[in-house]
Amino acid sequence: MSLKPLQKEVDDWVRQFTKPYFQPLSQFARLAEELGEVARVLNYLHGDKKPKATEDYSDLEEELGDVLFTLICLANSQNIDLDQSWQKVMDKCHNRDNNRYEKK
Repeated sequence: MSLKPLQKEVDDWVRQFTKPYFQPLSQFARLAEELGEVARVLNYLHGDKKPKATEDYSDLEEELGDVLFTLICLANSQNIDLDQSWQKVMDKCHNRDNNRYEKK
């Protein structure tokens, strides 16, 4: 499994514009906004806050897709290979955190 095809698909799409990637801080702000939308949907679905009758909100699947797209944009703009990032995270899971949590 590789994230390279996703990174390439996003890069190919954004390269059609004169300014393909926003500045890193703007991308981070967008990522924070998208995460806020995930939080809103989760709160509507599982929390105490319910949407107003006039309020239309997107589903969790769409919001998570927006987070993934924005995260890939940030990685691409910084020349980060998400395959390498993913492998580092999984190495931590299998080594450092392997006995950290109670197993079934």
